[in-house]
Amino acid sequence: MPSLFASYLRVYEPLTAFDRDRQLFWRRYAREGRALGPVEGPVRQRTAVLEALGAGWTRLPDLPDEAYVLEWGDTLLICPWNLRLRVAEAALNARDGVPSVLADAFVPPVLAGQAKAVVEDWRSGAKVLEHGVPRVHEQVATWGVPLRWFVFVDLDEREINLNGGRRSLRYRTEISKARRRAHRGVSVLRKSLGDAPITEAVEEGTRWLEEFHPRSIVELDYGGLTGLLQDTDLRDDDSPGLVAAGLSALSRGDADAATEAYEKLVARWRAVQLLERCN
Repeated sequence: MPSLFASYLRVYEPLTAFDRDRQLFWRRYAREGRALGPVEGPVRQRTAVLEALGAGWTRLPDLPDEAYVLEWGDTLLICPWNLRLRVAEAALNARDGVPSVLADAFVPPVLAGQAKAVVEDWRSGAKVLEHGVPRVHEQVATWGVPLRWFVFVDLDEREINLNGGRRSLRYRTEISKARRRAHRGVSVLRKSLGDAPITEAVEEGTRWLEEFHPRSIVELDYGGLTGLLQDTDLRDDDSPGLVAAGLSALSRGDADAATEAYEKLVARWRAVQLLERCN
C-alpha cells in the first residue's frame, strides 16, 4: 500500500510494449483524461486500496486498471499501477519474519493464500504481456530514496517545482541511458567491492530495467518526501552527482574520495529516515 512519505522509481513504456487490447484500453484511458499525475496518484492509490479492502482484511480486492501517462515528444507512454499485484506482495511480505500467531492476525491464512495465488499466477506467465515478461512498472520506498536508484539517473536530468502545494522533484531519463549507467555501476562495484550488498542491489535493479521496452522512460520521483524537505534542500540536492562521483572514484582506485561521497550521501538521507521515528 503506497505511503505518503515515499519515493518512487517508475518505468513508462510506449503503447507498442503492450498487446493490442491493452493498447486500445490505455489509448482510450489517456484520451478520456482519466489519468492522474504523480503528485496526486499516490493518494488515489492508497484510497483505492483502503476502499476496496473495507473494514475486514479478509480478501484480496479487485482493483481498477489505472496508470500514469506521460507524453514524451510525440510518444505516449504508460506506467500501469498493478495495484492488485502490489497489494498481494505487501500481504505476503507482512507475514515474513513474524510469529505465526501475529502473522495470522494481520494477514489471515485465507488472504495469504489468495495473495500467493495472484503472485504465482503473475510470475508463471498467466498475466504475461506480449513480449513475455511480467513487468511491475513502479517500485516504492518509504522514508527515503534507495541509494542504488541514483545510479540510473544524472544530475542534469532533474525536474523541480517548488510552487505551493505541488512541490516536486524528479529525474527522468531514457531507459537506454539508465541501462548504460547501471551496467557501468555494476562493473565498477563488482571490480572494487565484489559481492557486496550494494553490488547485488544495483545488479537487481539492472535486471529489472532490462525487462522493459527499449524506448521506455525511467523516472525517479521524490514523491511525498518533498513534504519533509526544505526548498533549499530540494534545490541543492545533488544525490545522483554524489553517486556518480563515488563510482568514478572507485573506478580510479581513490578509496578516500569514494568514501567521502558515500558518507555525505548516507548522512543526508539518514536525516530523512530518522523522521520516521518522530512520526
